[in-house]
Amino acid sequence: MAEKKTGHIYTVSKLTREIKSLLEDTYPFIWIIGEISNYSVPASGHAYFTLKDHQALINCVIFKNQKLRLKFEPENGLKIIGMARLTLYEPRGSYQLIFEHMEPEGAGSMQVAFEQLKIKLSEKGFFDAKYKKPIPFLPSAISIITSATGAAVRDIIIVAQRRFSNCHLEIIPVKVQGDGSDTQICEAIKFVNQYQRTDLIILARGGGSLEDLAAFNSEAVATVIFESNIPIITGIGHETDFTIADFVADLRAPTPSAAAELALPDKNNLVLRVSQLRESLNVSIEKKILELNQMVSNFTSRLKNPEKIVYDHRFRIDDYESRLINRMKHYLLYNKEKINWLSGSIRSKQPIITILAYRQQVESLSYSLTHAFQNLIQIIKTNHLELDLKLKVLNPEAVLERGYSISRFVSDKKVITNSNDVKNNDQIEVILFKGRLITRVEKTNG
Repeated sequence: MAEKKTGHIYTVSKLTREIKSLLEDTYPFIWIIGEISNYSVPASGHAYFTLKDHQALINCVIFKNQKLRLKFEPENGLKIIGMARLTLYEPRGSYQLIFEHMEPEGAGSMQVAFEQLKIKLSEKGFFDAKYKKPIPFLPSAISIITSATGAAVRDIIIVAQRRFSNCHLEIIPVKVQGDGSDTQICEAIKFVNQYQRTDLIILARGGGSLEDLAAFNSEAVATVIFESNIPIITGIGHETDFTIADFVADLRAPTPSAAAELALPDKNNLVLRVSQLRESLNVSIEKKILELNQMVSNFTSRLKNPEKIVYDHRFRIDDYESRLINRMKHYLLYNKEKINWLSGSIRSKQPIITILAYRQQVESLSYSLTHAFQNLIQIIKTNHLELDLKLKVLNPEAVLERGYSISRFVSDKKVITNSNDVKNNDQIEVILFKGRLITRVEKTNG
């Protein structure tokens, strides 16, 4: 048996703790670059993944709180650079990186988040042309959602006044960048849809960096734009700037001024066009009148003298009258002779006996008919009572009177049978036995 060497003997736990301390003291925080693989997020909300390059890999984790602060969603195959702490997980004796922060390597996190959200909303159909609402040709009122102090609102007002000064403009001031700006934009769009005082919404702001336009690249703003019942034109930034809001909107304008151009027709052009149409209509009417007058003249020349026509009809009527009188005289004479012959025949045949026999038969048949008719009426009454009782049982008003109600959407009068068909803030009409209620959904239970 080999002799045991003298010196310090480690337990597994002690050795592991010392290695852990050595690693954490030597590498308290490091910057590291690599490619994400085996990415997973269990119910805890923490993200576990492997970071690798072409020669090695290491286990990593980013906890839920740090993950929520990321501006993009990590995914397999994405190359990242991040700051992490090196630690050792004692129960398994394996070391891992705990990330405090990470960003996509190369492209910025906001650009990656933009592309990820663009793909997500495209798969949901937010960009589909079939959901785009038509822009009204001549809106009577327009809601402008933008900063109250920016150049965008002034540009829109100037263009709108120049193109069609009669249109009412409603300015709804909001923050267009910074914390809470996306929330204010969402609330403004919901406000306009709730009160329905305008026919069109212009959502606008001046140019800026991707960070400045962050509010217009949020999923919340995109969802509210998609759900808006009022058409929305976006005029965000400069011509080369594209935001998620532009893709979802019913119409995208390259600038705020262009949004006003697209929203309103040129009044001077409309007035000129109306004048041209009026002149064309007058010419067409005069031409048609001339054609009709010519037609009347042609018909007049082809008509016969009315007096001659009247005389011809008068002679014809006299002839018809003479022929009718002769036929009537002949008919009366014939029927007089026939009556005389029938009278003699009746007197010779003594019909009183036959009449009495038929009278008795008629009385018998009349009694049978009356009895059968009474039985039929009784059967019909019985059936009617049974059907009436069934109708009363199935009558919807009877169901409502027992305390039930019918709920349907205010917008399309569709009856609601499943709570999953209803979303928060939907307007619902509740039909009671007496009266109706208009309500708004605050919460649904599936």
